[in-house]
Amino acid sequence: MSPKEYTELLEGAARIAQSAGDLIMELYEEQAYATYEKADESPVTSADYAAHRLITEKLTELTPDIPILSEEGAHLSLAERQKWQRYWLIDPIDGTQEFIARSGDFTVVIALVEKHQPHLGVIYWPAGDKLYLAQRGAGAFRRDINGEQRLQVRQLRQPATDPVILAISRRQPRERVMQRMNPDRDLSTLPAGSCSLKACLIAEGQADCFLRVGPTGEWDTAAADVIVGEAGGSIVSEAFKPLTYNEEVELGNPNFLILGDPKVPWQDVFIRHRGHPENPPEA
Repeated sequence: MSPKEYTELLEGAARIAQSAGDLIMELYEEQAYATYEKADESPVTSADYAAHRLITEKLTELTPDIPILSEEGAHLSLAERQKWQRYWLIDPIDGTQEFIARSGDFTVVIALVEKHQPHLGVIYWPAGDKLYLAQRGAGAFRRDINGEQRLQVRQLRQPATDPVILAISRRQPRERVMQRMNPDRDLSTLPAGSCSLKACLIAEGQADCFLRVGPTGEWDTAAADVIVGEAGGSIVSEAFKPLTYNEEVELGNPNFLILGDPKVPWQDVFIRHRGHPENPPEA
């Protein structure tokens, strides 16, 4: 596939994400949705399902030959998924808890994964009408009422010592993250909603890092992986290893870090807790 073809797919995915965002906001503002509980006790709404249907229909029209894997769709076995050279990976609403809580901090997420690596990423924040998008090797950008701007993570003057800004969840227990932070490193916190929205804050330089502790899916990180990476940052597991896509039977992520300025000694900022599999309890 040529760079021009990738760009066309990126723009098509961006339009679809915005269309889904318009639908979601209509349901959100009218409170015309129902809330359910999944088997894992996580919440889901009829708006998630409506956005899923719209995105899958539009992506199928855009690329009939590219399969789609959605958080809210059927999850095929690894044996079936391994046959895919490339596929769309989507989260119709990232931040369903924020949607239900009516904070506005939820996003539409679409990524194109090729050979186990995200190649295109789109994150649309409907409440803020901001679109974040990136193509591997071609940069990351934000589009809003002020036009288009290229994204770059914040560069610290003294990476080893300057205070860092930690994006932190409004819904997850704060202690689970703070106990993994080096108490000798100065930091401030920036509360935000969905994982993908925190990734965008880091990509545009409003925050420097984020640690997610707890269950997430590959659809939560794929688009952010491209956007943050093209902005100069990275997403890695808590053990500082790259995340994998479509290589495991289960589609869950490990605890992961979204990191900005690569000159910061991040392994000194985040301290692995004793329960980490690579750091067993001391005898």
